[in-house]
Amino acid sequence: MPEQLFPLLAPIAALLVVGPRGLWRVSRTVVTIAHEGGHALVAVLTGRRLSGIRLHSDTSGVTVSVGRPSGPGMVFTALAGYLAPSLLGVGAAGLVTLGWTRPLLWLAVALLVITLLYVRNWFGGLAVVLTGALVGVVAWYGSPPAQHAFCAVVAWFLLFGGLRAVHELGRGRRWQVRRRDYPLDSDADQLARLTGLPPGLWVGLFALIGLGAVALGGWWLVGDLVIELAQRAGVPGLP
Repeated sequence: MPEQLFPLLAPIAALLVVGPRGLWRVSRTVVTIAHEGGHALVAVLTGRRLSGIRLHSDTSGVTVSVGRPSGPGMVFTALAGYLAPSLLGVGAAGLVTLGWTRPLLWLAVALLVITLLYVRNWFGGLAVVLTGALVGVVAWYGSPPAQHAFCAVVAWFLLFGGLRAVHELGRGRRWQVRRRDYPLDSDADQLARLTGLPPGLWVGLFALIGLGAVALGGWWLVGDLVIELAQRAGVPGLP
């Protein structure tokens, strides 16, 4: 297969990790790390005091911060979780497109080390250490082509994984409502209590931003190749 087609393999590889239920049950922990990291970062940026992060073996997590129980700081903190994987995926896609894969890898290692400082349970610590070790090995020993391929797959994984997590949020909420399993305590429900806006609106916002992230990040990663292939195929209307 021609080398220029390699970028098309990255989204396929990411889907093979995100799609099957068995692999997703393992890889979703990485999405949870990004999710809780988003809560933690925005909590600090909005002036809240970060108490700790816990990651659980069922791929759930919780971030505890101290501050006003309402107001913009709390709203943005609650909003950040489901947006973080998708936005990180877009950022990773942009850096891959620019060729800054090695800085991207070391930035990821640095963020994981900072996250580890706030993790308060052994499973969470193990998950962050293993994730950081994998990224660190690629950053230290990987060849430039290997680093580029790895970063491209990670970018797609975050884009697809963030969107699947939002899908699971919506499905889980519907299941809880049908079972009358109250109180509902998802991020969307917390945002509803904080703002008075319905939780479905927040789930929809998460999904819309996730889809936009896939579109933008995907275009950065494969757009030029798609145009080139279309030109070679003689698709009308292209320069």
